[in-house]
Amino acid sequence: MPGYPFADHSLAQRLEGCEARANVAFVESRARLAPHAGATWIECAGALAMFDGIGSPLTQTFALGVFAAPSPSDLERIETFFAERGAAVFHEVSPFAGVETMELLVARGYRPVELSSVMYQPIAALPAPSDGRVRARIATPDEIEHWSEIAAAGWSEFDDVAPLIRDLGRVAASAEGSTPFFAELEGVPIATGTLATHGGVALLAGASTIPEGRRQGAQRALLDARLRHALSRGCDLAMMCAAPGSASQRNAERQGFRVAYTRTKWGR
Repeated sequence: MPGYPFADHSLAQRLEGCEARANVAFVESRARLAPHAGATWIECAGALAMFDGIGSPLTQTFALGVFAAPSPSDLERIETFFAERGAAVFHEVSPFAGVETMELLVARGYRPVELSSVMYQPIAALPAPSDGRVRARIATPDEIEHWSEIAAAGWSEFDDVAPLIRDLGRVAASAEGSTPFFAELEGVPIATGTLATHGGVALLAGASTIPEGRRQGAQRALLDARLRHALSRGCDLAMMCAAPGSASQRNAERQGFRVAYTRTKWGR
């Protein structure tokens, strides 16, 4: 296992850049699948502002302040982009954006609304796939609808969340550069996950396990399969995000992930 790179500005640029580009691919997938939705994006001062519909968790900016310090006029342009589409303005901001970016947001009436842990680990040679009952594999293009249904079933306890996950799943699994995975118990899908890559970084997302399939090792199988696939595509780092102190963060740390930094979502 290679050493963990230092959690500095250059690492933040790689991690934030990967997630931003993966989400751009998502928005472009939405635009292809549902042209009437008006999904689109712009780049401004190194930040990527994207519109995926009012209320979508993708309707916000990514990488603000990490590649370039935004000016008041930059933020005004971004705010106009969202206002013209009737959407609220949110920015996902790494601490490596600097105090100046935070001060600018405060001056313009923003406040913190959410925190997330950005985690990473180096990818090295991996052991052979497990010969256990749960196996992970890439979903085929004609399985996208079934994949999104399994992803939604993992949130079936939350009536208001499952339809959103089903919708996001269809779009994410069809995005360019995104690879959807199933975990199967004796050949039956019980869990899902996705992998997106950019700049040698693999973004792991879309983790969902149906209630009756939990505690079977599905997410471990998915993690191993996705890391192996990322390595084959030339990636040297993996990343994922979770709520600070959550079960997801705890499970990720058990699998070798470390917290690079805590990110703040700002809104007004």
